[in-house]
Amino acid sequence: MPQRIVPNLWFDTEAEEAASFYVSVFKGDSRIMNVSRYPEGSPGPAGTVMTVEFQLDGQRFVAINGGPQFTFDEAVSFQIDCETQAEVDYYWDALTEGGSESQCGWCKDRYGLSWQVVPAGMDEVFNDPDPARAQRAMQAMLGMVKLDIGALRRAADGVEVA
Repeated sequence: MPQRIVPNLWFDTEAEEAASFYVSVFKGDSRIMNVSRYPEGSPGPAGTVMTVEFQLDGQRFVAINGGPQFTFDEAVSFQIDCETQAEVDYYWDALTEGGSESQCGWCKDRYGLSWQVVPAGMDEVFNDPDPARAQRAMQAMLGMVKLDIGALRRAADGVEVA
C-alpha cells in the first residue's frame, strides 16, 4: 500500500539542497525520487525547483520552495529512534552541523527543522516501576543537551551524572 500521509516541508529556496542533505545523513533506503520545476506563468521563477520528492529510511517526504513567508518552529519535529549511543552521536553531529543544539535531545538542522534524537531504552528508565528511579532519570535528562542513555541509566540507579 502506498504511503497515505506524506510530510511536506516548506522552504524558501533550499528544497533541493535540503533534500540532498537529508538523503546524505539517512543513508539507508534514502533517495531523491523526483524534482519538479516551476513552469512559465506560475508563482515561482520558471525553471527553478518547485518540489522535491524524496525518501528517508523508506519514509516519503516532499520539500517545496514556497518562499519566505513560512518557517519551521519546534511545534513540529521529527523523532529519530536510535539503537545505540553511536547512532545518537552520528545523527546529533550530522544534524547540528550548521544548526543548533537545544535540550533533552532536541536540535535544529541548518534549515531550521527540529529533530529529536532519542536512544533506545528511554521508555525503560522513564517507565520504571520505582518512581524514584524514573524521577532521577527525568532530572538527569532535563540537564542534558544530547541524550546519553548510559548516563540516564546511571542516574536512575542513583549514580551522580556529571
